[in-house]
Amino acid sequence: METRDRLLAAAEDLYAARGVDGVSLREIQRASGVKNAAAMQYHFGDRAGLLTALLDRHNRDIEQRRHALLDSYEAAGVSDIRAVAEALVLPVAAKLSDDGGDAYLRIYADLLNRRQPLLPDVLLEEDAASIIRWRQVVDPFLDRTAVQLHRRFVVIRFVVAELAQRAATAPHTNDALFISQLVDVVVAMLAAPASDQTRRLADERAARSKPRT
Repeated sequence: METRDRLLAAAEDLYAARGVDGVSLREIQRASGVKNAAAMQYHFGDRAGLLTALLDRHNRDIEQRRHALLDSYEAAGVSDIRAVAEALVLPVAAKLSDDGGDAYLRIYADLLNRRQPLLPDVLLEEDAASIIRWRQVVDPFLDRTAVQLHRRFVVIRFVVAELAQRAATAPHTNDALFISQLVDVVVAMLAAPASDQTRRLADERAARSKPRT
């Protein structure tokens, strides 16, 4: 195994087990068995570079799977919110059975659900082409207030958190029922109309944020 891959494998195992904040780069270096003390900086620069590389190993595959699902949805030419939900969930859920996917899910959830993001430029896949495309497809199913309150972002965080929890309790005999129900819940979250109270509060906040003339 190449030096870079050994460092990535050690980081993946340690970060998944103890959390991103619970592991130092020096510990990862020792666990990898790489003797060259400069190897970590050479290959990744810093912790952010290492984490970006870890995510990229899996995100490329997720991108391909999501684009394929969106291609099928658009080719069908039928408005189907469940198919749109599947395009979000299934590519990430596939990591439950992929090599290293369980660690990826736990690390991704750790990074996603924190107050101060460590990787603002790549986190949430906000710049990923498939997520940008998915957001455009899902927009017609959301009411105005849901869009205003970034419900898509809430749904993505929920999906990753649920899959990470599933990964943390592995192994499971079969994930099919879990994944199907997760898609059901995502459909409900996307389709649910905002209540009158939520709509009123959102409108009030928007009015307060308008610049005064």
